[in-house]
Order: sequence, then C-alpha cells, then structure tokens
Amino acid sequence: MWTDMTAEWMREIEPYNLHKMTLRKKKACLLVVDMQNEFLASSGMDFFHNAEEIVPNVKRVITACRRAGVPVVYTGHRHEDPAVDGGMTAEWWPEIKSGRCLIKGKKGAEIFGPLAPGKDERVIWKQRYSAFYNTDLEAALRGMGVTDLIIAGILTNVCCETTARDAFMRDFRVFFVADATASSEPDLHLAALKNLAYAFAYVLTVDSLLKQM
Repeated sequence: MWTDMTAEWMREIEPYNLHKMTLRKKKACLLVVDMQNEFLASSGMDFFHNAEEIVPNVKRVITACRRAGVPVVYTGHRHEDPAVDGGMTAEWWPEIKSGRCLIKGKKGAEIFGPLAPGKDERVIWKQRYSAFYNTDLEAALRGMGVTDLIIAGILTNVCCETTARDAFMRDFRVFFVADATASSEPDLHLAALKNLAYAFAYVLTVDSLLKQM
C-alpha cells in the first residue's frame, strides 16, 4: 500500500529535511489540495488508488485541525471553458482540453464526499497547478493571520508541490505531510519530497504533525 512506504520515504529525504519547524497552531491553516471525485471516486476520469489510500490520513489531519481550531481551506481544480481558461494546462492534458474532465458543474469536479468541506470552510477554485495563481488564496490567508501552511492532498509533484513552492516564495512556513499526499508513482512522490525538503518545506508525517496540535 502507498502509505506503507512512508518510513522509507522519510529515511530517503532525511539528509535534505534539515529545516525542522514547530507549528504555530494559532497562526496555522490546513490546505487540502484537489481531493476531488475525478481522482477519488471509482467512476472518475482520472481515478487512481494512491489517492484513495491517503483518504484516511487526510481525514485524520482535517479532524485534528478542526478540533484544534486550525482553519481548513480546500482547493479544487476546474474549468468553465478549457478553450478560454485552460491555457497550457488544457494543452498538456487532453482530457481537460476536450471538456471530459474537471469541468464546472460536473460531478467529477466536486470535492470527494467523505472529505467534504464544513459549512463554514472555504473552497478555492483554481485553473492552474498552484492554488495561488489567479485566486484570492493569499488574501484569505493574510486576512486570517496565517503564517504556517499545512499541505495535504494530490498530486504531490504537481499541484501540491507547486503550491508549496509558491507559498514559500510568499514567506509562508510550509508543513508538507508526506503520508497525506500522493502521486501517480512512488518515484515522483519521493522526488517531490526531496525537492521540497531541500528548499521549500518541512516534510513530516501525519503522526508528527498531530503531536504538534
């Protein structure tokens, strides 16, 4: 199983994961990235098991944050008209360009039911990999006084990593949860974790994060 590899991944990144940080709980926010039906429901266009396997860990993090009073913000990737708002994302992914995947109003673009946002929790809808690109995410985080951003979700090496890098460049302290993120392949996940630990984020496990709550 995907999460069974966590201990090995953490050993692999240890030489790079030198910037350990303590979570400022009162200034923290959890960002749940792109946990949508398209990837998590068996009927989804891009369903993959690695994403499904991290659902319990993502749920643990969400539950712990809610109990600790740490705000939870979701992101979702969707397009209204890929010919207009798709850009290189649509050029890169034929299923988006054709309008078969991640389209506003279609069930596949909705947040996966078991991880659904609470009634007062915000969803940031985006059209590129980074949750900061052409959205009001940064303004929302600044308005809440957030300095520490916890990242969970999918894909590790695409939207999660791009968002983490952008957060670092905006001077947020990034906590990247290794076993509450997933990619399509273990090698891609590990490479992203190494890159992030080296220069952008403190990579930690769910258990380590929850000890700081």
